[in-house]
Amino acid sequence: MAQTRVYLERVDDATLFVARNAQGLEVHVDDATTRPDGIGLGAGPMQLLLMGLAGCAAVDVVDILKKGRFLVTSFTIGATGDRADGVHPAPFHSIHLDFSLEGDLTPDRVERAIRLALEKYCSAAATLRHAARITVGYSVNGQAFASDIALGPDEPR
Repeated sequence: MAQTRVYLERVDDATLFVARNAQGLEVHVDDATTRPDGIGLGAGPMQLLLMGLAGCAAVDVVDILKKGRFLVTSFTIGATGDRADGVHPAPFHSIHLDFSLEGDLTPDRVERAIRLALEKYCSAAATLRHAARITVGYSVNGQAFASDIALGPDEPR
């Protein structure tokens, strides 16, 4: 069985931590709500969760498109998570991923790559889809397209 392991070390008297992976790469983790000025010194845990989902999907989409011999010259993902206010815990109940790609690409192949990534290959999506509905929007070379990709608790089975 494969294991993923990270280490967290507290850095200050508040909630700033440095997370390290096995190779020593670092990410600062903080909770801005614990700071008097409301400004965190690192990404919040729920932000990191969205970053992990976006990163996982991005790696898979690029890999799928490269295998199809498509050239990607620019790629961004915006991730938005919605959660309840004033309750604890406050998990995401919905997440929207907005993909924007440029290059020698066709919209149908981009949507196919996103669908494969999220439905078949992305481990973060496979984990989060049990807790939150994940929806998608995408654009190719500046033109937006509608997508019916939706994963999660409310998806038809």
